[in-house]
Amino acid sequence: METKGKILVTGGAGYIGSHAVVELFEAGYEPVIVDNFVNSKETALKGIAAITQQEFPCYRIDCTDKQALQDVFRKEQDITGVIHFAAYKAVGESVKEPLKYYHNNVGSLITLLQVMEEFGVNNLVFSSSCTVYGIPDTLPVTEETPVKKANSPYGNTKQICEDILTDLANSGSSQVKTIALRYFNPIGAHSSAQIGELPLGVPNNLVPFITQTAIGIREKLTVFGNDYDTPDGSNIRDYIHVVDLAKAHVVAIDRLIQGKAKAIEMFNIGTGRGNTVLEVVNTFEKVTGQKLNYEIGPRRLGDVPAIYADVTKSTQELGFKTELGLEEALSSAWQWEVNLKNSL
Repeated sequence: METKGKILVTGGAGYIGSHAVVELFEAGYEPVIVDNFVNSKETALKGIAAITQQEFPCYRIDCTDKQALQDVFRKEQDITGVIHFAAYKAVGESVKEPLKYYHNNVGSLITLLQVMEEFGVNNLVFSSSCTVYGIPDTLPVTEETPVKKANSPYGNTKQICEDILTDLANSGSSQVKTIALRYFNPIGAHSSAQIGELPLGVPNNLVPFITQTAIGIREKLTVFGNDYDTPDGSNIRDYIHVVDLAKAHVVAIDRLIQGKAKAIEMFNIGTGRGNTVLEVVNTFEKVTGQKLNYEIGPRRLGDVPAIYADVTKSTQELGFKTELGLEEALSSAWQWEVNLKNSL
């Protein structure tokens, strides 16, 4: 079968990475996975195989290891593009261990770019984040919204990586073209319940905390603050279904390979609307019939009160639009949690 080409997916066993591998395959690409399994489990590979009925090459390496990366490019030979997910992502941990975050998140990108140039691979989709906007002055945020001082070393690594990619694009000395996708809040799981968000230890994200509370792993959910200037006092976020988000990466890779991208492009990837934390809690209860044990706690340090995307540019220029809503995302997240419990 003729494929559209090999795409290297760093962090391909992670939450978003595993869903992207499935969508790439379904779009006719040949995914090659690289992961050091620090933030992921090998069970993700089994889930991918169950969905696609295929096993893809997977290299257990760290992206800061230049020689190991060179070996992958040498062995796989005709890689046509790279989607770079591999990064540490816990905001709180980044505050405690900044050097770990700068070394991994910034170092892995630099190493990857050097190896891509060496092997003449010129198409890169970079996993960025809405954290680059900090606490925005106006909502929704567009790609022109000023990038403010980051709230955490994690957020700063995403800003630095975007700066590196912009400098490279402006240097005139590199053939690499990059699309940086600034995601909002990915939630949900594949409809098969074979892959989903698998936090190691206590979840940092809202939805796995909700599902783990509903299934009895966590005693209760704490909603951090109900005195923000929002409709019900809780934080507002733009929650995007992970399957939609994965599809955005396929659209971005298509654009690069078809030669339609500029040297560097940034796109917001969200739904274009915000939901409060309490709305998410209430919607989860409605779609699953599960009552949640939750309490209101104090505000959490570093939390942005409200952020959601203006998706005009990604709709018009990238040609990407979300198809799945909050109810589908929460329902799939619950099915995934139930499936996890049943597979123990």
